[in-house]
Amino acid sequence: MGKKVLMKGNEAVAEAAILAGCRHYFAYPITPQSELIEYMAKKMPLVDGTFLQAESEVAAINMVLGAAACGVRVMTSSSSPGISLKQEGISYIAASRLPAVIVNVTRGGPGLGNIAPMQCDYFQATRGGGHGDYYTPVLSPSTVQEFADMAPLAFEIAEKYLTPVMILGDGMLGQMMEPVEFPDSYAPQKDPSEWALGARRTPDDRHIINSLYIDPYVLQEKTETLFEVYEEIKKNEIRFETYNMDADAKYLIVAHGTAARVAKSAVDALKEEGVELALIRPITLWPYPYDAVAEAAKGKEKVITIELSMGQMVEDVKLAVCGECPVEFIGKAGGVVFTPEEIVSLIREKIS
Repeated sequence: MGKKVLMKGNEAVAEAAILAGCRHYFAYPITPQSELIEYMAKKMPLVDGTFLQAESEVAAINMVLGAAACGVRVMTSSSSPGISLKQEGISYIAASRLPAVIVNVTRGGPGLGNIAPMQCDYFQATRGGGHGDYYTPVLSPSTVQEFADMAPLAFEIAEKYLTPVMILGDGMLGQMMEPVEFPDSYAPQKDPSEWALGARRTPDDRHIINSLYIDPYVLQEKTETLFEVYEEIKKNEIRFETYNMDADAKYLIVAHGTAARVAKSAVDALKEEGVELALIRPITLWPYPYDAVAEAAKGKEKVITIELSMGQMVEDVKLAVCGECPVEFIGKAGGVVFTPEEIVSLIREKIS
C-alpha cells in the first residue's frame, strides 16, 4: 500500500478512479458531491485525461455513453436529483452493454430536498432506476477508505460484465475526512477490442453499439441475453460484511453504508450491557445478499433494519427473512444522521 493520506470521501473516490485508469469524466455540479467534480477538474489535465463540465446532467451521461462506446474508462458523478436526470442515459448504457461508473453522493429527498446525507435513493439505484428491464450493480461504502476502494472495483465489475455500475454513497461519506491508503497499482483495464467502436477486425466486421431494436423478437432476445448476464452477476458479485456474528445473539441488525457504521457502535454499546446483537451489512445492494441475510436471521427472535430513509431496504430484508421472524424498522428522514445513543435507545424499544 502507498502512503496514508487524510482526504474527504469525494476526493478519495476521485483520486482512486484516476489511479485506476479513469481518463474521461463528464459531470454537472451539485452538492454534496461538488468536491468530486472540482478534484477531477484539477487532476484530469495532469494525467492527460479529459474533464468536461457538461451543460446538464442529461448531456453528461450521454457523453459517458459515447466515451464508453469507444472502450475507455469513464466515470460520472452526481447527487440524487442529478442522478434522476441521468437515468434515461443509464438505461441506454445498460441496454448497449457498455461499462461505466456512476457515483451517487445521495442527498436528502424527495424533490430538491436538502444537501444532508440520506439513503433515500435505494429504490432508484437497485431497481434499475430508468425505463425498461435492466439492473445496475450497486456498491454501498461505509467508510472513506471503502469509498475509494470501490472505484477500481466498480470499473472491474463494469468491464467484466459490460454494464454500468453505481457507487451509492451519501453526503456524510462525501464530506467527511478519514485516513485513506491507495495501492501502488490497480488491475489494468480489460481489452475492449472485442466490442468497442473503432476496433474493427476487417472492413466488413464493424462493431455496432445500439439500444434501439424495432423488431420485438430481436429486442426480446437482447433483453434475455441481458438477464443471463445478471444471473452471472448474482452468482459472482454478491458482497456483505458480518459483525458480532459469533455471539449467541437473539437479534439481528441489518444496515448498509453510513447507517451501518452507526449501528456497529450501538452493537458494541449494547454488548457492554449484556445485550448481544449480530449485524449484517450488505455491500452490494444489487445483487442483494438475500441468502446471507436469511442465514444470519436463522434462530433470531427479531430482525431490525436501520436506514436513513422512511424504509426501502427493509423490503429486501423482509423478502430474505420470508416470515421466519418479525422484521422491525428504524428509520430517519430529513438528512439527520442517527447518533449512537439514539440508535441504542431505539433498539432497546424494539427488543423490549
